[in-house]
Parts: sequence; C-alpha cells; structure tokens
Amino acid sequence: MNVGIAILLLAAYGVGNLLTATLIGRHLFASDVRSEGSRNPGARNMGRVFGKKAFVLTFVCDALKGVVVVLVTRWLGYNDIVQLLALFAVMLGHIFPAAHRFKGGQGVSTFIGGMLAFNPFVVGQFVVAFLVLQPFLKSFSATGLTAMSLSPVFLYVVTYDQRQTATCVLVIALLLFAHREDFQDRFMNKDSRTS
Repeated sequence: MNVGIAILLLAAYGVGNLLTATLIGRHLFASDVRSEGSRNPGARNMGRVFGKKAFVLTFVCDALKGVVVVLVTRWLGYNDIVQLLALFAVMLGHIFPAAHRFKGGQGVSTFIGGMLAFNPFVVGQFVVAFLVLQPFLKSFSATGLTAMSLSPVFLYVVTYDQRQTATCVLVIALLLFAHREDFQDRFMNKDSRTS
C-alpha cells in the first residue's frame, strides 16, 4: 500500500469519526443521544428518541459520509478496490471512532450512502431483496441486514470481478460485526420463546 492510499484511508476513517447524531442531538435538541434510548449514536436511536425528522436528518448525514468518501476517492483517480477500502475505512471510523472512545453507530446509513455512490445497481438489488424477504423474516432489521449482506453477490453478478467482490465481503463483514449484539439478542429471545 502506497503512502497516498494510506493517507486517504486515514482521512476516510477521520470522516467516519464525525458522529452526526451527536451533533444534531446537541444543536437541535440540546441533548446527547448517547444517554438516551439504546444510547447508540445512529439514525434508528435518533428516531426513537427525537422522532422521524431526527431519523431522516441523521440517516442522510451519515449516508453522505459514505457518498463523499467514495466520490472523492474516485475523483482522485483510485480504482474500485480502493474505493471499497475507503468505504470500509469510513464505516470503521463511524462504528469505532477514536474521537469517541471507539463507541459509535452501526454503519448502515454510511454503508448505504457509500454503496449508492459506488454502484447504485447493488443498492437497487438489495432493496428488491428486502421487499422479497420481508414477508418471510418479518423483522425490519433482520431483513435489511440479510438483504445488504447479499451485496457481494449482486456486485459479482455485475462485475465478475473476484477482487472487488472479496473487498465487498470485507465491508459486509464489518457491517455484520457491528450488529453482532442484535443477532445475539434475536436468537436468545427466540430460544427463550421456544424453551
């Protein structure tokens, strides 16, 4: 990895450290969302605590972090692999922000924004997958994560590029890792209902 790419990825990580939920909560609602609801500085908790407008504003702002990082990386002339690595870095900064003691959001909005900038077709496909799976899984979060986790498959169908697909798998692995507690809670609740 050359110095230019290393600096780019560090900058992307720094952008991820800007937790827009905390800024919006502080300036518009005079409250720190990290002390409310689930204490997660993300769009979903913002919606629970402050309402739909807060959800939408936070979602859009977090998504823009992914959009800006991917588009700037492309503008600088870097290839698709580096663009996906930049998306990984900004998500890493959002999920584990050094500026906030490594306690951040879960990366969904940033992932969606970055992937939309990277390849809109992939986003369109996982939206279709979400609509197909929702009646069966009957859980917004589980359906969304399942649909997004299929992104590498959709990307491979478009590009037939194994390296690009493998890098996308890395991005999805980070997203799923950020939601590991959601999966644990879901399965533990399911087990408790059936025991």
